[in-house]
Amino acid sequence: MAGSMADRTPSIAMDDLTGSPRRIILSVEADQAGERLDRFLAAATEVSGLNLSRTRLKSLIEEGNVQIDGAQASAASIPVRSGQIITLNVPPAIDPAPIAEDIPLAIVFEDANLIVLDKPAGLVVHPAAGHETGTLVNALIAHCGDTLSGIGGVKRPGIVHRLDKDTSGLLVVAKNDAAHKGLAQLFADHGKNLWLEREYLAFVWGVPERPSGIIDAPLGRHTIDRERIAITKGERGRHAVTHWRLVEIFERPGGTGQVASLIACQLETGRTHQIRVHMAHMGHPVLGDPVYGKGFQSKAALLSPEARTRLASLHRQALHAARLGFTHPVSGEDLHFESPLPADLQALHEALQLKKG
Repeated sequence: MAGSMADRTPSIAMDDLTGSPRRIILSVEADQAGERLDRFLAAATEVSGLNLSRTRLKSLIEEGNVQIDGAQASAASIPVRSGQIITLNVPPAIDPAPIAEDIPLAIVFEDANLIVLDKPAGLVVHPAAGHETGTLVNALIAHCGDTLSGIGGVKRPGIVHRLDKDTSGLLVVAKNDAAHKGLAQLFADHGKNLWLEREYLAFVWGVPERPSGIIDAPLGRHTIDRERIAITKGERGRHAVTHWRLVEIFERPGGTGQVASLIACQLETGRTHQIRVHMAHMGHPVLGDPVYGKGFQSKAALLSPEARTRLASLHRQALHAARLGFTHPVSGEDLHFESPLPADLQALHEALQLKKG
């Protein structure tokens, strides 16, 4: 019987200067025949440690960096065949420095060491594929100039934690190396020895059976859809803990039952999409979540006309980073900040509170 992908060690040609993988040579086993080329390569690169997304692999295929039996691969969707030799060439990464852009910032607090911002929904935190400009980093470079810390890398200067593009709320950024080091330690500590408080407000479908609880479920990349995060057991899963409490219950029009609720989530860890995945895992996905709440879209019919209209116009997950507290990494002062619901979520909140149909 053929072994699993994890048992097959791909042949990797190393760059003599950096030691980073540059070329991966793979042989298609019989049990892999028929797999899409991009999915086959995604599994292979995970084994090699590259962990390239299917989006990145599609680009590499389209750029002519994948050969099948010596011939250039034509598309990401073509099926592989048993016995084929597939070569993936990975060009060295190029990190162009982001440029300064005059993008308005909602500054909550600022001193010589750090800046606390109230990020609006729709703003990407740092440059990435498909979002090379118009990000928070571009705005920070324009605002902070040469003082912005570079410890986080060329594309993530000063960034120690992030919010999803369509999640609004509070974010702290380091302005120099000393603050960056202290904040990085703070977030890596997960509040065990250093004080850190992060609370989000999430509008979710349904009502939990208990008033509060803890979700302790490891997270990792979905094995098939590399753009998604999933509950992941074993070595691939990263420790993830969310503390939650019920804040408010929303009834159906006319008081005919309960349809949604407002949940406060405190992060013990800060994994990608953590709250969104954990809430969906609990059976209460976030309203408006296009990735983890698809199966609940029909429940919008249970809302009042006003709430349906507000939800339809939201165009994002109903999630907001409402509270942020931490010890200043330089002064030692305890800082605490709160952000009210932005206008779109406040309008949704008011509509959900209406009980008349």
